[in-house]
Amino acid sequence: MSPKPFFLSACLIFCQSILAQQDSSAFKKDLDEVVITATRSERKLSNVAVPTTIVQGKRIMQSGSLRLNDILGEQTGLYITQSFGKGLQMQGLSPDYTLILLNGEPLIGRTGGVLDLSRVAVGNIKKIEIIKGPSSSLYGSEALAGVVNIITDQAYTQNLAATLRYGRFNTIDGTINGSMKSGKFSGTAFVNSNSSEGYSLVPGSIQKTVEPYWRFTSQVQAAYNFNLKTRLSASLRYALEDIQNSITVQNLGQTIVSSGKETNKDINFAPVLTHSFNKRWKTNLRGYISTFSSEQKLDVKTQDINYNDQFRQAFYRIEDQTEFTLSEKLIFNGGAGYIRENVSSTRYDSLSEKHYNNIGYLFFQTEWKPVKDLLVIAGLRFDDNQAYASVFSPKIALRYAINEKWSATGSVGRGFKAPDFRQLYLNFTNVAAGSYSVFGSLVATEEVDRLQAAGQIENITPVYEKLTDLSPETSTGYNVGLHYNAPGKFSAKANFFRNDVNNLIITDIIAYKTNGGQIYSYLNVSRAMTEGVELDATAKIHRLFTLSGGYQFLITADKQVLDDIEAGLVFTRDAQTGISRKMTRSEYGGLPNRSRHMANIKLFFESPDAKWFATTRAIWRSRWGTTDIDGNGIINREDEYADGFLTLNLSGGRQWKNGFRVVAGIDNALNYTDPTNLPGVPGYEWYVTLTYNFFEKFKH
Repeated sequence: MSPKPFFLSACLIFCQSILAQQDSSAFKKDLDEVVITATRSERKLSNVAVPTTIVQGKRIMQSGSLRLNDILGEQTGLYITQSFGKGLQMQGLSPDYTLILLNGEPLIGRTGGVLDLSRVAVGNIKKIEIIKGPSSSLYGSEALAGVVNIITDQAYTQNLAATLRYGRFNTIDGTINGSMKSGKFSGTAFVNSNSSEGYSLVPGSIQKTVEPYWRFTSQVQAAYNFNLKTRLSASLRYALEDIQNSITVQNLGQTIVSSGKETNKDINFAPVLTHSFNKRWKTNLRGYISTFSSEQKLDVKTQDINYNDQFRQAFYRIEDQTEFTLSEKLIFNGGAGYIRENVSSTRYDSLSEKHYNNIGYLFFQTEWKPVKDLLVIAGLRFDDNQAYASVFSPKIALRYAINEKWSATGSVGRGFKAPDFRQLYLNFTNVAAGSYSVFGSLVATEEVDRLQAAGQIENITPVYEKLTDLSPETSTGYNVGLHYNAPGKFSAKANFFRNDVNNLIITDIIAYKTNGGQIYSYLNVSRAMTEGVELDATAKIHRLFTLSGGYQFLITADKQVLDDIEAGLVFTRDAQTGISRKMTRSEYGGLPNRSRHMANIKLFFESPDAKWFATTRAIWRSRWGTTDIDGNGIINREDEYADGFLTLNLSGGRQWKNGFRVVAGIDNALNYTDPTNLPGVPGYEWYVTLTYNFFEKFKH
């Protein structure tokens, strides 16, 4: 049975649960919030037609968040994954389908398609804008699920603040954040150091679950206003991460610990020249240089092996974006850009050999108000990628103001994700773990032929014949929303979404070696879907308290699996008797690592003079599929799920007029742990934070 009737009923019940209203400007102010990411131009939230969430820096501070994953994991419909670092799952789609921006520029350096959110400090974040649904019409590749834009503080006045935090596991976090403004010049500086001794979830284990680490982040931003029409700004960011690595190996009955270190470096430089020709016509010329390098060394003593894995990536972009306002009812926005990127790695042949890709692109968007209460936004982007065929990404979105309180939105768009360098050029053999190999699609045939000529191939699988140049993964996404904003104390919204993904890139075995090792490669085969509903509400239940809550209902599936189940081709094995039988559709658990239900509820307290504040945030996730046990390759049995869990985060603080602020709290106060499925969740974490503002005192 289709879940859509359930979605509609839930939405109506949710939006009709409105309390008695009183006059307040709180939610009018929210509607006047300026959003940049949704249209790549400054627009009021009331003029945005796609699902948008804004997280203010004030809420980040009050919640005691330390890294980007901490605050994003508390937002409705977002889940932080644990593989290859802290990734972001949005609308049921994997982390490699969400684009992460810093002040509008993409962060690079993904591992297994995951951008580790713990690399990003939050101490200088002004706000975070979250756009859900395909956004490739504006942002190109990797924006298939949505976009997260981290917007850092700008210089408005002279300010200098220092923050020191100490918490469990000897976690120490220190920040210095300052800004100044003099005449036409303004600038900000941010420095952060974050370290921990790590932890172990297995009592008595020599090897820690999370190893000790140290992270350093610095960012400098400067701007010069030549006049009222022309402004030049630039941002430089440098981030360093050192992680201690160790493994335990057995040698002659003795346990020996082999140690090593992983070092990650991230550099971003972004100059921007903005010029307004007149009130209707303005342009932005943007440059961007980003480099990421990673090196992992490990001395495996018993095998006399020095493991040294190195990865280097560089991203260069120049772009011009121009906006022209023809009238109050019609705005045009478009631009063009060129991207050159390269990567080299010890896993891609050799570190000295670089692989390049060049991308030229054009994008155009128009915002039209045919009548007073209707906004139509249509956009189209063309990407000419050297590595694969050209891609068009269209999108159209509507917003209709039903009355002063109710509005409706709808959008449909096409997203895409280009094959990454790993999927194209990877040439990796792990001798220490069964001698398996993974080859990118562009080198797989050549490498298999070479091994076959050397007599090292035992068998070639039928999948080998399907190898071809990879096509980009594409998605058609639909979002329909209903919004309620009373002039008093309550606001609510519901968003229905559906994503159909084609050409999903998977890994499969293409050959077996004579020594038993498998050879994997990448190919386009799968079709997937995700659909569901997200509900959000915020209520001012007292002049001192704000209550908010959110819920996501999610259904996911591999479409080929659904077809095979309907055709009676999928079998399952009874856990008790071991007898096989045909599987029913109701038993299918969908894509792994997705929960059907996720919810959050948050209570914020703030005194009238803003001296005291406190928060309580509860985040719940229902069970999710983990590992296939009965051998049919999918999630369907009860013992193939991990248990759901509840996380409770508490924080509170006080600030004084003399510039001091103290924040204390406990994350995961219920001390939930799951060493097998959630090694990145260490149990409860207490902390105390002290901040002193040297110049600009806290305003009450």
